[in-house]
Amino acid sequence: MIKRLLAKLGGTAEVPEDFPGSLDADEQVLAVAPCAEGSVVATHLGLWLPEGRRVGWHLVSKATWGGDVLTLTEAEETRQIDGAVFLRDLAPCRLALSGESRLPDVVHERVTRSIRTRHHRELPGGGAWFIQRKVPGRNGIELQVRPDPGTDEAALDRLVGALVQRLRESRDLPA
Repeated sequence: MIKRLLAKLGGTAEVPEDFPGSLDADEQVLAVAPCAEGSVVATHLGLWLPEGRRVGWHLVSKATWGGDVLTLTEAEETRQIDGAVFLRDLAPCRLALSGESRLPDVVHERVTRSIRTRHHRELPGGGAWFIQRKVPGRNGIELQVRPDPGTDEAALDRLVGALVQRLRESRDLPA
């Protein structure tokens, strides 16, 4: 009862009873939506999936909403060069949500807010997306690199090294 009252007064959502995750002490719940597998919980740090695993907003590559289904494409970190993080997308996850919820709006707003800049650069064999993102709970930004299939890895690594150096000189990327 007290948790419910505090959640309403604080403008946050209530953690569902069937929630299998473990929120950080200061983690704020922004929206909740039930689905067949359990509940999807959005916090200021990321999106908790029904199995009790949180995906940070900076690792949500794409989220679409249609016909009561939230389709989430999560990225995984594959390697790092000088602090730049290379990503690859995982298979999309479909979550059939039920009931009224602000969750799709919260997901859209949080993913969009995490992106500072993005651009695509052509390279031999393909190209790559370069995204500067805010990581929840950390100061500064992170440079993410998402290579296209077939991109020349050596050319990409040289470009990333030069880009990281320029960003650090301009103080747009932490040392």
